[in-house]
Amino acid sequence: MMRNSILEEIYSAREKLFADYKDDIHAYVLEARKRALSSGRPIAAPKTRSKENVAAVEQNVLGK
Repeated sequence: MMRNSILEEIYSAREKLFADYKDDIHAYVLEARKRALSSGRPIAAPKTRSKENVAAVEQNVLGK
């Protein structure tokens, strides 16, 4: 099989991140969230979708 150096680099970085957090993805996500919040940069918050919202959009856009 052909080797893909780009994928190998990505896999290596992922393994290092997991090792730094003792294979605890939850701990990594919490730390990443803290870093993001402390950066002072705006963080997008996706809008909540409900069946009613989706139905209203379909009605307005598609004329249903």
